[in-house]
Amino acid sequence: MTGASTRKAVTSAAADADPAGVEVIHFLLLPGFSMMGFVSAIEPLRVANRFRADSYRWRLVSADGGPVAASNGMSLNADSALCDPAQVRMLMVVAGFEPLACHTPALAAWLRAVRRAGARVGAVDTGIFLLAEAGIAGKGPVTLHWEAQAAFRARFPSIALTQELFEIGPDCTSCAGGTATIDLMLAHIGARHGAALAAQVSEQFVLGRMRSPTDHQRLEIASRYQVHNAKVVQVIRLMQDHIEDPLGSDDLARLIGVTRRQLERLFAAHLQATPSHFYAGLRLEAARGLLRDSDLDITSIGTACGFGSAAHFSRSYRAQFGCSPTQERRPRTTTAEARRQPHR
Repeated sequence: MTGASTRKAVTSAAADADPAGVEVIHFLLLPGFSMMGFVSAIEPLRVANRFRADSYRWRLVSADGGPVAASNGMSLNADSALCDPAQVRMLMVVAGFEPLACHTPALAAWLRAVRRAGARVGAVDTGIFLLAEAGIAGKGPVTLHWEAQAAFRARFPSIALTQELFEIGPDCTSCAGGTATIDLMLAHIGARHGAALAAQVSEQFVLGRMRSPTDHQRLEIASRYQVHNAKVVQVIRLMQDHIEDPLGSDDLARLIGVTRRQLERLFAAHLQATPSHFYAGLRLEAARGLLRDSDLDITSIGTACGFGSAAHFSRSYRAQFGCSPTQERRPRTTTAEARRQPHR
């Protein structure tokens, strides 16, 4: 690039950063990205432009400049390939399942160059994997979709991870994807143009309220399992907190102040299951998430989910899901959507 071209790019980037002018946001779309997460980012910007003209523009970027297929099979045309980093003032990486399958040294180098040029970087859903892999996610806090959190924590243990809907941290912005992306963009609009405009945009989506980042990603235990007995809720929370080091039924009963027999009666009455069977189901669901979203070996996943041997893990997994852990991992992108996409 010539010196004149470089000066022109920097001037353009500075104009994009002008708080009184148009803010240009670049969205890097990765194959298999979450369409819902992406649309939830764009639509608040579009509506904001209705009430405050020329507030936002957006550009779609792909690794090669070609169309990118979302996880639902729909494709979007990119405006460009990886552009001059100096032209980017805010970059959001949008991903879905298997984000690290999209990682390349060239992409990581471009992300680092964007960050060095002074751009704000962020991620929707599992896009944070790419920022972390490139070394520009900082130490956190960051967040992402709850289903991929175990895989992220296993790969990047030094990065602080939260359960928030979104995080606006010192190094990068991140959100859980899905409708949480709306909440992130409303916060961004509010910070730049004031709470009144953010409220107007929110009302256009018929949202009952603007959620704070600390709202839960997942339903509370009582709502998720349709159980309202306080003792049962306590036990399920203990089980969720002890996936790698499972507690025995006697320990669970003692911790909530009941006998083992009382605990078994509570589970039979409210969940039509024994505590041990329900607990195994939670651990196997955690294992399935790691098989699909991490590159940990199968033995390590079994250990991380509280199974003492690979054989026990494999037998339990097949009994629960009708396939072995190896078979679960084999059909990757082609069937992942059909199995897992109702909410992302």
